Amino acid sequence: MSEQAQDVTPAFEAIVADGVDALPQWVKDKLDNVVFVAECAPSPEIMREEGLERDDELFGYYHGIPLTERGEFYGVGAVLPDTISIFQKAHESVAGGDAARMAQLVRETVWHEVGHYIGLDEEEVRAREHERGHLAIDPEK
Repeated sequence: MSEQAQDVTPAFEAIVADGVDALPQWVKDKLDNVVFVAECAPSPEIMREEGLERDDELFGYYHGIPLTERGEFYGVGAVLPDTISIFQKAHESVAGGDAARMAQLVRETVWHEVGHYIGLDEEEVRAREHERGHLAIDPEK
């Protein structure tokens, strides 16, 4: 069975839901036509898109049209929701069985991907994470 086909644990789904619930109200108020999905691991296509190797870890992925790029005709007619995927395998790898660390890493990944949804590029998201004092989720740091 491929990594992508493996089931996400209900415990991880709950951690992701808690991470979304932990967002401040002003952020929640901006969420429109976006869904959060807990997944085991990113697809090979996503890894290629992101320029990552098979053994690299990806914690989350935003796919959609950022708020800053939605024009006045966005939503006229049927529009599929944007997707924010949070990947279980990478979080487990870094958290190393520490439930509190896992929860914090997921909250920070949710924030990171919401930053992209809002319209921030990678450099801007990382700068804001640094300002907020986020944990480094890079296992090499």
